[in-house]
Amino acid sequence: LSDRPPRGAEITENGPPFTEQARRIITDVDNLRTTARNVSYGLQGRIAVGYCSPLMAGKLRLAISDYLTKFEDGQFDGVEAGLEKLFQGLQSRTLDVAVAPIGLGEDGIMSRRIWSERLFAVLPSEHALAEREPLYWQDLRREVFVVPAGGLGPIFGNLIAARLTEQGKRPNIIIQDASLESVLSMVAAKRYISIATEASQGVAWTDLRFHEVHDPTGPSRLEYSLYWRNDNENPALKHFFKLIEERYPG
Repeated sequence: LSDRPPRGAEITENGPPFTEQARRIITDVDNLRTTARNVSYGLQGRIAVGYCSPLMAGKLRLAISDYLTKFEDGQFDGVEAGLEKLFQGLQSRTLDVAVAPIGLGEDGIMSRRIWSERLFAVLPSEHALAEREPLYWQDLRREVFVVPAGGLGPIFGNLIAARLTEQGKRPNIIIQDASLESVLSMVAAKRYISIATEASQGVAWTDLRFHEVHDPTGPSRLEYSLYWRNDNENPALKHFFKLIEERYPG
């Protein structure tokens, strides 16, 4: 990298690329120190929030909007993924917190129930059950369901199976490796029906009817929790928890 004549040192032709990269590393280290100092003072920060439900509407969308409004200097990274990837993100520390249905968990992962959302049968607008009031799960036992392979699809598949399996006969469930929007478009073609939460109603689906589904005891709901590592000391995560507690007290 350098020659050493009797006096001083001279950079060889191989030296400039090395020194330029070294300057960049030093600058990056200085920037990291500044960022760490600011985070410790609560001046700014970054939070990575994972979720598997749609953000068309619903409580998660409102919570994220509140956070972005209240902490304008902070960096918010939203990560939409399936349940397995969400928990991998928590374990690898690429995610600070995940929003997912209750009843999940792994070693070292904490959870706190936060809210619930109503469940809807998604029907073609001219479906025979579109005007049924109230609509119960058993009314859907002869239908063919289509659900996405990712996101909440596996949860919906388990819910359908749990409520409609009888005498060893399982309901008809088709799993598509497609987005929720694509799955709902299939429902509009009048061959299948699907299940969604109220968060999916942020888009006007002119050919679909979102019909609330009831259990014998009342409207059917999907419960959600926050999941995070107990050893996560990110100040931005604490701000997020505080905002959730204020909007949705436990």
